[in-house]
Amino acid sequence: MRVITWMGLWALLLGLGPLAWAEPEAAWQGDDASGVVAELVRQVASQDQRLRDFYALRDHRPAWQDADTVAAFTSALHTLESDGLHPQDYRPDELRARHREVYEQGADIEAQVQYDLFATRTLLTALGHLQRGKVDPGALGTGWEVPVSKPDFSLAAVSGAIDQLRFEALINEVRPDFVPYQRLRSGLARYRNIERLGGWPRLPPREQSLRPGDVDDDVALLRERLTRIGELELVAVDSDAFPGAGLEAFDPRRYDGGLEAAVKRFQRRHLLEPDGVVGRQTLAALNVPVERRIDQIRLNMERARWLLHGLPESFVLVDIAGYRLSYFRPNGQIWRSRIVVGRPYRRTPSLRSEITHVTVNPTWTIPPTIKREDVLPRVRQDLGYLWRERIQVLSPSGTPLDPWEIDWDNPGNIVLRQAPGPQNALGQLVIRFPNDHMVYLHDTPSQDLFSREQRAFSSGCIRVENIRELAQLLMDDTHSEHDIEARIDSGETRNVSLANRMPVIIHYWTVNPGDDGELSFRPDIYERDDALLRELDRPLAL
Repeated sequence: MRVITWMGLWALLLGLGPLAWAEPEAAWQGDDASGVVAELVRQVASQDQRLRDFYALRDHRPAWQDADTVAAFTSALHTLESDGLHPQDYRPDELRARHREVYEQGADIEAQVQYDLFATRTLLTALGHLQRGKVDPGALGTGWEVPVSKPDFSLAAVSGAIDQLRFEALINEVRPDFVPYQRLRSGLARYRNIERLGGWPRLPPREQSLRPGDVDDDVALLRERLTRIGELELVAVDSDAFPGAGLEAFDPRRYDGGLEAAVKRFQRRHLLEPDGVVGRQTLAALNVPVERRIDQIRLNMERARWLLHGLPESFVLVDIAGYRLSYFRPNGQIWRSRIVVGRPYRRTPSLRSEITHVTVNPTWTIPPTIKREDVLPRVRQDLGYLWRERIQVLSPSGTPLDPWEIDWDNPGNIVLRQAPGPQNALGQLVIRFPNDHMVYLHDTPSQDLFSREQRAFSSGCIRVENIRELAQLLMDDTHSEHDIEARIDSGETRNVSLANRMPVIIHYWTVNPGDDGELSFRPDIYERDDALLRELDRPLAL
């Protein structure tokens, strides 16, 4: 009877060398050994290449024979809760129970090998989820086009951490170290502490808004609600707002100046009009349970794990749900601007590309959807709309057509193109980058929209406030010798190339950590949060 040693079985299973035969020293043996080995080879062949590489680094030595090693690993798994992941996904109870079965009950070498593979795969999976995310964003059906790189950590460091029981240190080394992620993690801890303390009170529905100067029982609840998140300190009345009042006159039911300032801060952090009035929208935001805010932080940490790796030194970041563009310049400065993004039924996609050129004094060829749903209904009501908006009717080959000769109920394959000028829907400047959605950054004649707190009004492209300044910075920072204002003043439609491409990332965040560490919660305008949360909370199959 031939006897297979542990080392020989590892070599065969992992395809790392010839099968080794040895004397029956802690060996696995049997008449049907070859059949079992063949089955194990089939199973391991389908495993991640990381397993093969991991055991090659260890000279095929098992990693999980010692109960103390398993105990240290399962204990460290619980620290993943601070990253918004579920420690139970990685089956700490099963890891401990199976180890006892295999090593305390004298299981054969096949069971030992299977356990070692299971434990190693679990550790590598947990580290990969922590570093790059658990959920595949491309499977969510949200127009995701940002590549998520594979986990990048040292298998040698993993092997050493196992042997030295340094699991918490290993997790800290793999955890994203970007400042926004760290602030989200701190915010998660803070909101979980609020949850442990009982959360915050819910304000009852009201027909009348709460306003500064009101005296009402609901004001006391409002005061407590804002105090729980640190928006308001329980201190004396604002003497400037209510002259003559002193500490002895403080009434928690009175809507004083300090409370008004706290409400305005709350409104700004939730992209609400900062008017200090607790109306329907502000009341709804105040009444979101702390548990929901915790989930919102968790799923945005997942988005951060997808995105915040491999970022270039300088790039343009478009924050869809926050209505904000940030240009991280090569000199370390950050240029920021307000933006208008796509309506919920014409969503701005998430993507990553590179800015190649700008178009000054652009024409606008009206896209098919906008033509069908917006422009043609107006033209059918009033043909003068074409002249007022300076829209030209063209054949597919570009030949001008007479609008009076078109059957507007059935116009056929015509092209509608708006002439350049200040009234053009794209304004006087477009910043372009390759993508499959035909979206770009552009100017707009509707400058008043930038004053709104929530700005989902476009048909998918991104309107940028002060876009001329952004375009000139891009030219300067990429060593492109072009004067954008002079190009626009010429009145000529022209493409102006950047000497070097500039990366652009368009992404969707519903929680944003500010420079002060405070979290801003945004409305989920595209209703993407729930789908991501379901996948993030889905039990893991290992």
